[in-house]
Amino acid sequence: MLARTVTFKLAILAAGLVQAGGVSAKVYKHVATFSVDGLHSSDVGKYLAVRPQSTIAKLLNTGFEYTDTFTSAPSDSFPGTLAQFTGALPRTTGVWYDDIWDRIELDETLDFNLTELFSGGINPANLPKALVNGKCTGVFPHQRVRVNTVWEVVHSKGKDTAYADKHPAYDLVRGPSGKGLSVGYFPEIASQANTVDATIAYDQLHVDAFLDWLDGKTPANSEGSLKTVPTLFGGNFQSVSVGQKTVGYLNASGNPFTPELLKALDFVDASLGKVVAKLESKSLLDDTLIIVASKHGQAPIDPTKFGEVDPAAVVNATGVPLLFATTDDIALLFMESQRDLDKAVDSLNRNRKALKISDIISGPRLTQLGFGDPKTDPAVPDIIVTPEVGIIYTTSKAKIAEHGGLSDDDRKVACFVSNPQLKKRKFSQKLQTKQVAPTILKALGFDPSDLKGVVIERTEPLPGF
Repeated sequence: MLARTVTFKLAILAAGLVQAGGVSAKVYKHVATFSVDGLHSSDVGKYLAVRPQSTIAKLLNTGFEYTDTFTSAPSDSFPGTLAQFTGALPRTTGVWYDDIWDRIELDETLDFNLTELFSGGINPANLPKALVNGKCTGVFPHQRVRVNTVWEVVHSKGKDTAYADKHPAYDLVRGPSGKGLSVGYFPEIASQANTVDATIAYDQLHVDAFLDWLDGKTPANSEGSLKTVPTLFGGNFQSVSVGQKTVGYLNASGNPFTPELLKALDFVDASLGKVVAKLESKSLLDDTLIIVASKHGQAPIDPTKFGEVDPAAVVNATGVPLLFATTDDIALLFMESQRDLDKAVDSLNRNRKALKISDIISGPRLTQLGFGDPKTDPAVPDIIVTPEVGIIYTTSKAKIAEHGGLSDDDRKVACFVSNPQLKKRKFSQKLQTKQVAPTILKALGFDPSDLKGVVIERTEPLPGF
């Protein structure tokens, strides 16, 4: 009798009908994954206090919330995206920032025309060149990624995949093979006004694409086409990030949302509601795992900490020739000669107060902290300069927050999953968004070890899977 009972319980688990010890054993037919760019983990609870009947509240009622989850370091969009889709960090993917891969630029400047919403995609004439089989050849973004992506794995199983994001350069999610997406949908955000209203209108294009995909349709201006409802699909929302940058928060606690930022949050919430309603109308909701995990946060949350420092002052303070520098609320410095490292670091230290520097990471500390070694890997910066929280290396006078840095405001992001069959649960241990990648594959019944980054970095699925 005992053996029959055990066998029956195992059969139920295999069918995905119950959770054992809080662990979901269900194999899903679809995964929908969304990044609300800029959304912090702390924003979730504060939003629920304002909107207790929101879609997010309903998703969390049948979902797992991960309250101490960190995105990549640095926390820029490309490395943050790849963390979720490769299971690996910049030291493994080779992608450190949106505008530097192996000390070259691969961002929206690749477009045929970045002032057009549908820019015509990537212009091969704008690609950086590399020697391939002795021939000077243009290199697409996906070819710079050193490990494969979840999109490649799922597509290689004969399943449709679809992804939307803010530049054609998000071609990178296709992975090294270039075959990860059935459909890519990449309206150019740089063509739009940098306001909350304009960005909501832009984000609506992504929402319309999500809904089309659930009808098995391919939106106009897409790259590729669908045969059916995609097994893996998703994309990003940009309006919260723009709200944080342009109007910010009222304060760091209580009800911190300015009206414009709350408008952006309400739009995202309503959009998630439309996706849920469409899934339900198609009888797909029970078989779909919804994942919300932000690529990056935004700093500062506390508006009183905001300040600007001229990035040219950081470059000049090194006192040595640099090959390249990129700055936001971080400075990544690439030197012409690593023999000048000590001189540059000493000079930066002498200017710590004026440059509002919190930390200078170089030499052996880069390796010790898991960033890699610039002596053996040209994608790794020689020096990472971390300013005080809230300081942005810019002279734009047009933004009051930024991302890319190493602070908790930059990196501690919203992360939760939902399905009607999950029981509400919070996980408070420290986690990383790179754990989303093996979670996606495990949820779909595929082997997470099919991802090279997961194997290299021994990345585990999120708790509960």
